[in-house]
Amino acid sequence: MNNIKIKDVAIFHPQNSVDNDYYTEHFDKQGKDVRGLLKAMGRERRYINDDPNETPLTMGIKAVNAVLEKTKLTAKDLDMIIFTSQTPETTLPSNAIRLFDAIKPKAETIVYDLNANCAGMTVALEQVSHYMKSNTSLQYALIVGADYWSLISDPEDPLCYTCFADGAAAMIIERTTEDVGFIDSTYHVNTVFAEKMMFPAEGLTKGIRETGDLKYARTIPFDGGIVLDATYGMLETLFKRNNVNPSEVKYCFSQFALSNIKKIKEHFSLTDEQVVYVGDEFGYTGTSSPFIALHEGVKSGQIKRNDYVIFWTIGAGFELVATLIKY
Repeated sequence: MNNIKIKDVAIFHPQNSVDNDYYTEHFDKQGKDVRGLLKAMGRERRYINDDPNETPLTMGIKAVNAVLEKTKLTAKDLDMIIFTSQTPETTLPSNAIRLFDAIKPKAETIVYDLNANCAGMTVALEQVSHYMKSNTSLQYALIVGADYWSLISDPEDPLCYTCFADGAAAMIIERTTEDVGFIDSTYHVNTVFAEKMMFPAEGLTKGIRETGDLKYARTIPFDGGIVLDATYGMLETLFKRNNVNPSEVKYCFSQFALSNIKKIKEHFSLTDEQVVYVGDEFGYTGTSSPFIALHEGVKSGQIKRNDYVIFWTIGAGFELVATLIKY
């Protein structure tokens, strides 16, 4: 049996936890009431970096060191490293190369960055699983996701500034003969939001050569509920294709909007015990979001070995991905 499973996951977040009072007061001064937004998004607190020396790379390295310690592996055991981020500390060289330099795996290790925005780690899990199934010489892969959202969130933008947060996750993917691991994935792309959220706000070329804004992401208000019909179809495809009942599955959804999570729960008659929600503590951390949910679900006992788990998330533009595994 040639299966590819999540061996373990670890996370890192800044120690600075900020509650809603800061944001309501901040936007009250601008004449903007964000209380309804915070309720719809399910926010109570979020971790915001206040260390000038912390970067997406350093957050990722800390998560990696934690997962290596948990699994009793060393960097020399790794055959593949994928670093996902939409706020990369550098584009030359890749963050994966800089991570390689920090942890010193073997020279034969496959290393690269992957950017699918907030869908990054979920896309990487699917891609790595297929690659390891075809390349049987690989035993362990490392997937890292780290975003420093508060760095690029405009203090005058209610959505980004109040809802997004900072953090990282790292997970070890392992070849196994156990009857567990990656099962199936579905995707859905619709570019209706292709220019609704952008960083750099006017593109890199204009930002460097002209007067474009290189400091903050730009968001234009959009209806996030537009993704729901496609999401229902994607999940139904996974259920039917793999003969799995929705009631048998645990769920680690994007923690972007609690309102969307509630609608998915209602559509499939899911219980609170099936769906991990941590956006009230961690905020929305981007690429790592579903895997911070996994970490917390395992930690609390909500997710156990041999459970079916679905990860579902959305990348800017938009791109949806849903992945079914047996944990």
